[in-house]
Amino acid sequence: MQNLPFEPEFEQAYKELASTLENSTLFEKKPEYRKALQVVSVPERIIQFRVVWEDDKGQVQINRGFRVQFNSALGPYKGGLRFHPTVNLSILKFLGFEQIFKNALTGLNMGGGKGGSDFDPKGKTDNEIRRFCVSFMTELCKHIGADTDVPAGDIGVTGREVGFMFGQYKKIRNQWEGVLTGKGGSWGGSLIRPEATGYGVVYYVEHMIKHASGGKDSFAGKRVAISGSGNVAQYAALKVIELGGSVISLSDSQGALVINGEEGSFTVEEINTIADIKVERKQIAEIATQAAFSSKFKYIPGARPWTNIAGRIDVALPSATQNEVSGDEAKALIAAGCKFIAEGSNMGSTQEAIDVFEAHRDANPGAAAIWYAPGKAANAGGVAVSGLEMAQNSARVNWSREEVDSRLKKIMEDCFNNGLATAKEYVTPAEGVLPSLVAGSNIAGFTKVAEAMKEHGDWW
Repeated sequence: MQNLPFEPEFEQAYKELASTLENSTLFEKKPEYRKALQVVSVPERIIQFRVVWEDDKGQVQINRGFRVQFNSALGPYKGGLRFHPTVNLSILKFLGFEQIFKNALTGLNMGGGKGGSDFDPKGKTDNEIRRFCVSFMTELCKHIGADTDVPAGDIGVTGREVGFMFGQYKKIRNQWEGVLTGKGGSWGGSLIRPEATGYGVVYYVEHMIKHASGGKDSFAGKRVAISGSGNVAQYAALKVIELGGSVISLSDSQGALVINGEEGSFTVEEINTIADIKVERKQIAEIATQAAFSSKFKYIPGARPWTNIAGRIDVALPSATQNEVSGDEAKALIAAGCKFIAEGSNMGSTQEAIDVFEAHRDANPGAAAIWYAPGKAANAGGVAVSGLEMAQNSARVNWSREEVDSRLKKIMEDCFNNGLATAKEYVTPAEGVLPSLVAGSNIAGFTKVAEAMKEHGDWW
């Protein structure tokens, strides 16, 4: 791959995949896959456009819009739209690249893509957000469709933004189709979709815990550190509590809120309070000083939770953004007794952190091993239920909450088992050492996409 210093996030994602493939027996057994790696690392199409909109003062504002249509070997391009001031082409290429293999691991017919804008919804009124979304979709609608490219929400894009964009798409194209996922429940959305990524990562970790313990252990009694406070973190926290675990941290871009001491957990009511302030686009700091919170929690401005938690950490779920666990923080988690790390965010750990986790896995055989699950496997629940929403839209049906949740659980189980089996096939671990879920997930997703591309004549 050509060195791309101006695209550091994409280069990191590419190197993480490529190094895994190189360090396995895949290229020994199938050397022709090197060519497939070269082909799959180049997007099929990149769309970039300007978004001109008017604020409440009548002043014209300009933002950049993007859609990276990375790979359609397995189905229509599928991946979220992110509205955040940090959005640039490198970040969207990294997210789209990861999305290809994440979508492959779900077993559903979805390609990989990603898009968004450097627009910041924070501090904007609903009318300003609506006007931006209308302008954004006026251009994007030329390039998407139910059988071409099906975007969803991501950071900064909730059901409200999806609704505004869907309305504009429908007006321009004169079509009602499942072109966006994460829609409102009364007009084509799927039950469990808001909860899916958070629930899914917890379901995935359940299988990690059961496998490592020979079926003898569960979430019950586990102290679980979570970063972030958006949908992923909120619903992961609620599912952990439902399964008998204790949630000991949440965070946002301004700081971390952790349990004050070695006992206790966030309650469902406290998580709901945080969810309410996030709907209002406020920070955790605004409630941290309230009596109900200040007596139970410690707020650390400008910090992530990993090195600020008193006592034992059993499970860590990075669920905020990319590169939120450094190498030193990985060592701190291990020192705190953490045994299971799974990413609710995309590329939540730096390469240094992954190396620490993987090295520690090899150094501690058996049930005592540290086991790390990458985002492309552990957080696939969100896009999985997006795929289920697409299926419901195509059939003009609505499945029950129980039906969707059952399918989500099965997809996460298959995702775990697929990664586990593939790791055993291509990266034989030492006796008693748990297989690498990083290697297994990367290889399983890559080979599925590569084979489809070969049959399409994209490489040979």
